[in-house]
Amino acid sequence: MTAFRPVGKETYENEIHQGQLVQTWSACIYLHGILGSVLWRQPEYNTEIVTGSLMALPLHQFEEYALPGGGPVVINRIFWGEKEQYRNYPGNWNSIMIVNLSAYVFYILAILFPEVIWIGMATMFFNLFQVLGHVLEMNIKGKTWYNPGMATSICLFLPISIAYIHRMAKFTSGADWAAAVIATIVIMIVSVILPVQLLKKKNSPYDIPQWQLDQFEKVYKKFHW
Repeated sequence: MTAFRPVGKETYENEIHQGQLVQTWSACIYLHGILGSVLWRQPEYNTEIVTGSLMALPLHQFEEYALPGGGPVVINRIFWGEKEQYRNYPGNWNSIMIVNLSAYVFYILAILFPEVIWIGMATMFFNLFQVLGHVLEMNIKGKTWYNPGMATSICLFLPISIAYIHRMAKFTSGADWAAAVIATIVIMIVSVILPVQLLKKKNSPYDIPQWQLDQFEKVYKKFHW
């Protein structure tokens, strides 16, 4: 049997506070994105596209964690295959926070250094891996037609990445392509694999909030085949 900690009023209040923090963070990203598009505009390097990629990231996370939510449970239960203690293992609320925040570093670097094409390419490759993960791997493993994060992967990450790669391909050298592939692997290791693997503990006190489990069950029942 799966043993989860009881959830009280204080826990739900903390979850509401966390949701407010997410909304504030997303608003900051959009404000900086709009300002960056105006003040940091460099058409020859398609800074508008990499800025759009950054702005798509909080929307993607909003889909995973707020509307409909349940994304962290999908990661533990479907992606990592944990069937028993998926509320806090292998990913827990602490490592999940690090995973989500660390990704921003690379997307911001792509905006700050648009002339370094391989950084921008790496973020686009990472976007495409999100598409493959949400559309194919998680749906096949979970036997579902939809999972949280899939819609923004298809509607935002996919067209943004295709547009950037199409426009910048003619300026990209062989060395840039190679560096982009290596950088993509680094992004996946640093922002996805390491936080989870280094901080995984079966007795971790950082449980995924009950609301996320409830949302997962709703989505899973609706889209399971």
